[in-house]
Amino acid sequence: MVTATVALGATVAVLALFAGLGAWYARGRVGSTEDYISARNSTAGGRLTATLVASSMGAWILFSPAEAAAAFGGISALVGYGVGSAVPLLAYAFLGPRIREYIPEGHSITEYAYARYGTGMYVYVLLVSVAYMFVFLAAEMTGITGALALVAGVPLRQTAAVIGGFVLAYTAYGGLQASIFTDTVQTLVLLPLLAVGFGAAILSLGGAGAVHETVLAQDASLVDPGFVPGLRFGAYVVVAILGAEMLNQAWWQRIYAGSSSREVRRSFLIAAVTVLPMVVTAGLFGLAATGLDSLVTSGAEYNADVAFFLVVNASFSEPVTLAVVLIAVLLVMSTADTLFNAIASVATADLRRLLADPDDDTLTLAARLLTVVVALAATVVGAQGYSVLQVFFTADLLATATFVPLLYGLYSPRPSGPGMLVASVAGLLVGAAMFPPAAGLLADLGVAGALPDPTFFRSFLGALLVSGSLALLSGRLSPAGFELDSLETEIGRLDDPATDGGEVRD
Repeated sequence: MVTATVALGATVAVLALFAGLGAWYARGRVGSTEDYISARNSTAGGRLTATLVASSMGAWILFSPAEAAAAFGGISALVGYGVGSAVPLLAYAFLGPRIREYIPEGHSITEYAYARYGTGMYVYVLLVSVAYMFVFLAAEMTGITGALALVAGVPLRQTAAVIGGFVLAYTAYGGLQASIFTDTVQTLVLLPLLAVGFGAAILSLGGAGAVHETVLAQDASLVDPGFVPGLRFGAYVVVAILGAEMLNQAWWQRIYAGSSSREVRRSFLIAAVTVLPMVVTAGLFGLAATGLDSLVTSGAEYNADVAFFLVVNASFSEPVTLAVVLIAVLLVMSTADTLFNAIASVATADLRRLLADPDDDTLTLAARLLTVVVALAATVVGAQGYSVLQVFFTADLLATATFVPLLYGLYSPRPSGPGMLVASVAGLLVGAAMFPPAAGLLADLGVAGALPDPTFFRSFLGALLVSGSLALLSGRLSPAGFELDSLETEIGRLDDPATDGGEVRD
């Protein structure tokens, strides 16, 4: 077993290298708050694609797909997870150019919510969007701390602290500029390493045929593409991921960072095609781990979210295992720096309206301070050791009930703020009533017996159908009272006088 000292030392070295690269690149490039949180029109096709791929995959690709395959339905669940990961990127290939067309000087999803729907929906979307991104961060930290604990016995808090600290250092300094640059380098390094690593692990286990036979002997349903629980998982995970990513500020930032609408569409399409096979391949390690369970854990229970690293431990020597863990560290960095900056950008864009004519230095300082707060909070939560997939699902439910009412207003002048808020909250309540992690609370309240049995499938589909149906019904009953072209004039740059707070629509 790799010692904790060696593993932690190697982790620090990798983190320090990329933190240095990020800070070096950003030096002299962040001259304003606009540069810090939007990097507007600065990123051409290759780099834009690279940052989308890096931000998409993150460390979750080594944890959640494997957990889905091992514990939620086998190969059919895994394919659903891969499709779910690609669908949001495909959606943004068409949504992104529309956002740039109607809100060319925008920064955040909450700016749009306020200008389009007014205060009530704005507050709701702000809470949901920030909660989702924060939980995403915490899940990434949870996964990597668990991996280092398994492979080298590194205490959870130490791993969370060093990763959070180093990523914070260059993100707080360089903002989105530093994040996009380090994402580009990480993609160039990680894609070939992941491809080689996946192939070598399968070969070390005797090839794909041997792995298939082992899993078949352990549980034949896991390799059955028609396994109903797996298909059900695949259906609701597509909905869950789509809803969540539609409220992910990181994508809105990169829509504006792209050099043109054409490059935005092209880059999102390429990223979707790239991410799908990567997710499916990574998840195959979850299937392999089910066949190796008795060998690797000697009959002991284990968390399925570290299934990938169980296979790595069984397949490779200690130095190679450590190298794989360092790849996971890079994946965490690619997501963490993205989300640190994304959460800070949401709040910073809104500060212009809340403060009395703040200058650019004040906004930039606020963005950096908010990045510090987010990093510290995510580090603390990530050290607790929760299930990665369950943590993701909690955040996904919030967004699933919100994204249709929110984005409906970008395509139609009819939706109103109160109508879309009611639709979103109603969808969330229906989803929460059938959400398995909430079963204990509902039982304590004495209402569980009056509700259908809680399942993720019912929860996510219910949240989507209720919120979407109510949004469409409300839109049909409302008069066409909003001019979409007015979004361009109501939302402006941060270095211009505030333009999105002149009129509140309640």
